[in-house]
Amino acid sequence: MVEELVATRTTPLSGTYGGSGLARLVIAGDATRLSVRAGEEALGALSGALDIELPRAPLSASVTDGGYAFWLGPDEWLVINEHGEEMIPRLQGIEAPFSAVDVSHRNVAVTVVGPGAAAAINAACPQDLRPDRFPVGKVVRTVLGKAEIVLFRKEENTFRIECWRSFAPYVFGLLDQAAKDTAY
Repeated sequence: MVEELVATRTTPLSGTYGGSGLARLVIAGDATRLSVRAGEEALGALSGALDIELPRAPLSASVTDGGYAFWLGPDEWLVINEHGEEMIPRLQGIEAPFSAVDVSHRNVAVTVVGPGAAAAINAACPQDLRPDRFPVGKVVRTVLGKAEIVLFRKEENTFRIECWRSFAPYVFGLLDQAAKDTAY
């Protein structure tokens, strides 16, 4: 009898919370993530199949109940399904050329919430997070310390940070210390 080996996804920061009263850190749960590359001719079909509009405006996002589509470049999006539903099978039959790669195991998300959230992020991120410069709904690919991140402003005092799993302890530790510093 052959034993079946199955890889299980473990989050490097499972059950980790941090921050301060002004900027609370929460590790987002597992999600399905796709890196999508496509030309204009495929966007309608992809949006329909994924049940979320792929935004066409630079630095913008589409949001549904448990879903995000982040514009990362003229032909690049990060699509997230927080319900963990498989998205690749939905794309079968789309005839226009596109590329979609499941990157669910690559990323981890940290949510930073509270009136000190922007200050905590700005401790290590050069992005101007003033509300008039970085409004709700804006998304950018930037850096936090030495790690590349995708930064999304979900609400005025709520940010979602997507980072590579291998950088998660570093990103979380940096944000945790910065959040504690905002309390002083």
